[in-house]
Amino acid sequence: MLFKVMGIYLLLMNIIGFSQMGIDKKRAVRGAWRISEASLFLTALLGGALGSTLGMHYFRHKTRHWYFRYGMPAIFAAELFLSVYLFSEYHS
Repeated sequence: MLFKVMGIYLLLMNIIGFSQMGIDKKRAVRGAWRISEASLFLTALLGGALGSTLGMHYFRHKTRHWYFRYGMPAIFAAELFLSVYLFSEYHS
């Protein structure tokens, strides 16, 4: 049950991360109010790093900034490592 809830949570966070990148890119093109970089990173840190990274590349957004280009994948790698570790500890 716990893994099902966590899976749903992570799916939602990744959808939000992907969507935020698309919304921010659209706003950037229009010159409108933008989503703060802190909000984008917070979504990634709360489990949406994969969606944020995929959205960043799909929408070709924020890829020039080194802290996004390397930071988002690094956060995803840490989340993946933590997930695998916790899963293995739970099943041992």
